[in-house]
Amino acid sequence: MFTGIIEETGTVKTITNNSITIEASTVLEGTKIGDSISVNGVCLTVTELSSKFFKADVSYETINVTSLKYLNNGSVVNLERAMPADGRFGGHIVSGHIDGKGRCKSVTKENSFYKMLIEIPSELTKYVVKKGSITVDGISLTVAEIRDNNVEIAVIPHTFENTNMKKLKSGDFVNIETDILAKYIEKFLSTGDNKTGISIDFLMENGF
Repeated sequence: MFTGIIEETGTVKTITNNSITIEASTVLEGTKIGDSISVNGVCLTVTELSSKFFKADVSYETINVTSLKYLNNGSVVNLERAMPADGRFGGHIVSGHIDGKGRCKSVTKENSFYKMLIEIPSELTKYVVKKGSITVDGISLTVAEIRDNNVEIAVIPHTFENTNMKKLKSGDFVNIETDILAKYIEKFLSTGDNKTGISIDFLMENGF
């Protein structure tokens, strides 16, 4: 499990159709073969390790359903180690399992803050709510507005400067993971075991 708080950005050293090697520093501390590292929000398992880089296998499915397929040698990626049991929970629950690819429509500066507009697949919009959590390229962010399948996100300067967000441009693809709690609620409400009287209307009326 991850929290969406990026520890550092790394640089893609090499990428093939079944593996990726990334130059890094902070996330290598205490890391062992078999550990999980989130790369732009994708949970990958470390298969090789040195003092300057790590390597991970990437399945055909992962390459095709995430934005990793658009990376090149030299691409900057967001990195986060899996959360330890005694770690601080700074963001929200992030599984590292990508729901789909979004497309950056714009990143604009407004005073000292930034506004990012992301178009997400229409089938994911039911899991996204105003003031709720969303993960974009592994970054835990708060939804400012959602209109149809366009998600507007207000970004603080620290997040912008310390992630690969500052390199995003219109048309770039990003990895999207919606709030896992929304999926569990949907599953619960869709089963025949829901005898509590809780419904989608009830949740919306009570601010959920």
